[in-house]
Amino acid sequence: MATALLMPKATAVWLVDNTALSFEQIAAFCSLHPLEVQGVADGDVATGIMGANPIQNGQLTREEIEKAEADPTYRLKMSEPKVRVAAPKRKGPRYTPISRRNERPNAIKWLLRNHPEMKDAGLMRLVGTTKSTIDSVRDGTHWNNANITPMDPVTLGLCSQIDLDLEVSRASKGSTQVDDTDHGTMLLTAEEALAGAGGRAGMGVEDQEHNHRPEREEELDADSVFAKLKSLKADPNS
Repeated sequence: MATALLMPKATAVWLVDNTALSFEQIAAFCSLHPLEVQGVADGDVATGIMGANPIQNGQLTREEIEKAEADPTYRLKMSEPKVRVAAPKRKGPRYTPISRRNERPNAIKWLLRNHPEMKDAGLMRLVGTTKSTIDSVRDGTHWNNANITPMDPVTLGLCSQIDLDLEVSRASKGSTQVDDTDHGTMLLTAEEALAGAGGRAGMGVEDQEHNHRPEREEELDADSVFAKLKSLKADPNS
């Protein structure tokens, strides 16, 4: 994807002075009105601005300009950048334009209702708000609480859908860590099972029956009956 044009008016000055492109072609490439380009040509607009060569900065090629000069209906296409610079990572809370800051409580209420698993730190990163504002919306003590309406922060333009999905994913991973004590009896690992089996092998029959007697007292008679049956089958004289 091509990047935005550098110094559009300065580029228009250079194109007017150095090419035979029409005002409409220059205006379309520089995102200006054709009358502005005409003003540049007449010296009424961009007075004192030095022209910027789009060929030198890699946003146009000489071949593209010649192609447009030969066809007045052709629209210039910006060259793909040869070097892509990674966008700097944002640190701290997200900046929110002044015109949208009044929408923060609406977004906070929507997030608290639809993603209660999200922590306050995630809400602060996503909407660019403060913990006190989050607490006031959660507790219903916000000064404008009567007019707060839950609204999707993506729809409000406070964040992108990618950012929202990322924070929801982070919150979901954190909420899946549940204490093992809530799940009752847990399965033993292979090492624990072998260790338990070895310990039981070293115990006598009477010791094993003694260990199980408090827990399975009601099954004591049945176990003794089965044990006697097994001994009778094992005895060839019986």
